[in-house]
Amino acid sequence: MIDDFLAIAGWGGAKVSAIPGDASFRRYYRVDHKAPENGLGQAMLMVAPPPEEDVKPFLHVAEYLGRNGLRAPEIFAADAEAGLVLLEDFGTDRMREAVDDMATEDEAAIYRKAVKTLTSLHRQTLPSLPPYDQKVYQREAELFCEWYCPAQGLEIDQQSFSAALDKALEPVLAAQDRPVVVLRDYHAENIMLLEEDKQGLLDFQDALLGHPAYDLVSLLQDARRDVSEELEQEMCDYFVSRTRASDRFLSDYALLGAQRNLKIIGIFTRLMKRDGKDRYLDYIPRVWRYLERDLAHPACAPLAEWFAANIPDDYRQGEGLIDRLKA
Repeated sequence: MIDDFLAIAGWGGAKVSAIPGDASFRRYYRVDHKAPENGLGQAMLMVAPPPEEDVKPFLHVAEYLGRNGLRAPEIFAADAEAGLVLLEDFGTDRMREAVDDMATEDEAAIYRKAVKTLTSLHRQTLPSLPPYDQKVYQREAELFCEWYCPAQGLEIDQQSFSAALDKALEPVLAAQDRPVVVLRDYHAENIMLLEEDKQGLLDFQDALLGHPAYDLVSLLQDARRDVSEELEQEMCDYFVSRTRASDRFLSDYALLGAQRNLKIIGIFTRLMKRDGKDRYLDYIPRVWRYLERDLAHPACAPLAEWFAANIPDDYRQGEGLIDRLKA
């Protein structure tokens, strides 16, 4: 199917090289067709096989972003039914590697650009997308109860967890009366550094309409790299200065940070237990540190009380945390 798809798209005979996969069922390939007579160059091939994946949301959001002046990959060809998309190759200059190699002041400059991109996104007219509503927040956060707690041998009261989360998120949901596009996986490994000081966006197929703090949390409480509390605070202040956010914005930020980090801990545990992908376990202690930072905020008191009653300290930190998950 790939050979036929590339031939129909005019890329027949190109060299196709696999790229290491991510946490989903999607696979990516670099397509090289640099023969001087065709002038095609390089592209990326996304293989997202149904029924596990659906490329139509990706195509929809890519078109929306491009139409509004944001740098999503250009789509060269697509076969949605087969789950095949040929798209622009943004190269290899990821924000992740750039900031890891930079001095502190340069790291902050790159993060400011990423925050500025978010604020630009939030000013655009909304597309047709599903809402990031209470049911979605609950379903995601409950992955923590469904996967992490059993893997640690913890017996918890899931009903009281759901009640605590509902109570904590009430003000967040009230603040979503003016939603924005939420890309949902906006972090340093999904931002490419392009020419002309542009930032290319990746992995946005799960976008919803939700709270403006969510993608900021995704960026600044990055599961894959340490972001200092000082940098996090500086970027939150920068975001607020550009958006004139309400006084309770930082409370919503902490609440959505707790919700997202609970989801991530659950997903990373599931990737190991269900899918045999244990490399994500190494990120869990970092995510716990972010979660503890969020739970310390007064807005997260209902959740913090539940954790104090249900999750002992030894299951939130310490050397045995990962060993028990692997057992």
